[in-house]
Amino acid sequence: MNQEVLFAQKLQEVRALAKKQGNCVSEEQVQEAFAELELSGEQMQLVYDYLLKHKIGLGQPLDPDDYLTDEEKDYLQGYLEEIAALPQYSEGEVLAHTISAMAGDTGAQQLLTQIYLKDVAEIAKLYAGQGVYLEDLIGEGNLALSFGVGMLGSLEKPEEAQGMLGKMIMDAMEEHIAETVQNRKADKKAEDHVNKVADAAKALSEELRRKVTVAELAKESGMSENRIREAMRISGFQIKDLEDLADE
Repeated sequence: MNQEVLFAQKLQEVRALAKKQGNCVSEEQVQEAFAELELSGEQMQLVYDYLLKHKIGLGQPLDPDDYLTDEEKDYLQGYLEEIAALPQYSEGEVLAHTISAMAGDTGAQQLLTQIYLKDVAEIAKLYAGQGVYLEDLIGEGNLALSFGVGMLGSLEKPEEAQGMLGKMIMDAMEEHIAETVQNRKADKKAEDHVNKVADAAKALSEELRRKVTVAELAKESGMSENRIREAMRISGFQIKDLEDLADE
């Protein structure tokens, strides 16, 4: 297997292991995972840096206070205070509600949603600090939880419920992070395209001492007319040195 592919695979394995252990791994576990790659000390440090960047603790979970913003801390405190005001249930009561929820009792499903709200907050803290608002993570987790309690009927044992719901909550948060990152990349690409067209239009406009047309800019810059019009649409037709389409 290609070394780069194997390296990426090992990173994913370590992240999966960390998820099972409360978002932390030991240095020994990391070293064991990468043993066959025979990484240098400097390369292993890059691995540790990568894990810390993704809020995975070495030896023990990271303290959320180290990476939550003041705004997120305030939101989390308020959220947890609201949850604390909800009724509390014993393990036996939770089990009974779970069995009822598995049987399709909507009332029991609603109760389970309330019971596991705190789990959503705890899981959200594991994914915070990755460029996504904590409030949005909790929102995505709560949606997954609401959806998940209606699927408990697929389980064989009620003891499996918490694990199933936890996985659904984690998957929802990971998907939200991935989508956010992808959207930001797309937004950055669009922004770069608009800036490129705007800069080229400005340079040609200064040379001609007037606004330029799409055709003129395409001929001068080598960009296609469609790409230039696309930039105009993305900018809301705010590229000031370029004639509006209606003017052509």
